[in-house]
Amino acid sequence: MENGNHGIPENANDHCPGPQSDSAGKADACAGCPNQQICATAPKGPDPDLVAIMERMATVKHKILVLSGKGVGKSTFSAQLAFALADMDYQAGLLDIDICGPSIPKMLGLEGQDIHQSNLGWSPIYLESNLGVMSIGFMLPHPDEAVIWRGPRKNGLIKQFLKDVHWGELDYLVVDAPPGTSDEHISIMQFLQATGIDGAIIVTTPQQVSLIDVRKEISFCNKVGIQVLGVVENMSGLRQSISDLKFAKFSEAGDESDATEWALNYIKTNAPELLSVVACSEVFDSSRGGAAKMCMELGVPFLGKVPLDPQLCRAAEDGRSCFADQKCSASAPALRRIIEKLVAA
Repeated sequence: MENGNHGIPENANDHCPGPQSDSAGKADACAGCPNQQICATAPKGPDPDLVAIMERMATVKHKILVLSGKGVGKSTFSAQLAFALADMDYQAGLLDIDICGPSIPKMLGLEGQDIHQSNLGWSPIYLESNLGVMSIGFMLPHPDEAVIWRGPRKNGLIKQFLKDVHWGELDYLVVDAPPGTSDEHISIMQFLQATGIDGAIIVTTPQQVSLIDVRKEISFCNKVGIQVLGVVENMSGLRQSISDLKFAKFSEAGDESDATEWALNYIKTNAPELLSVVACSEVFDSSRGGAAKMCMELGVPFLGKVPLDPQLCRAAEDGRSCFADQKCSASAPALRRIIEKLVAA
């Protein structure tokens, strides 16, 4: 939490010049401060571009940030959230600010698309007439091209996305952030706060190592004054049809051989009713209560659980909505309940 002295963080060194000072992160008093690098690279003082950002964002009703730690399916959630909002007839935009690891173009089936510029600014790539997407992935000459940028350059591109992209009238802008709490997060908060950001959704998996990261994300939101709209527990147990399972046999020597055909034929002959059953397994340890218990302890909303569904993984790989057909029968209903709860709030 900030201590009320011009936004100086509680964990700052004595004699902190303040994060908006020109000497922030550079003064002698900043040496060894945990915030030193962030303060040194974050924008300082009144930013003339904020006026342009406010004008752009004035046509966007709701702005939602999606945060997480590492490897929990955040971008998959962001993509499916955007798909769902468009499917609900909202005008939706999806902004990918994961500068070094942009996966949104892949997850929406938009790889290879190029950004076009008009007299109104950069035009988003439209998947549907009511779903526009913007990502640095559209600017790379090759999808395997590495982006090796320091903080100020990343911040500059995020600002340009907000200032120069012509979204038009939007009901929802979903911002897919990189993992963690770094320069990009500080920048997007500073740039959007004056325009009225609704809050952040935080995505996690059930195990403690992921929840540790989530607690940091919640702390970050509290420090910068952003409301936590809720936490989503992703990959909350494997759900897969028996008929989609693979089976294996192991010899005494430990050699593995495929037994899928034999097992499925055995089931068809002896217990055909099992083919309509869904197998459930706890992939991650949730014995300590998972995200739901953590939310209760921290006093933040728990939005719900999304099972680990191989069909959802395939939908993300194929760049399609999990709501478009009945394949994602385990994950799509759970996602829709979460999104309907979010929209109704």
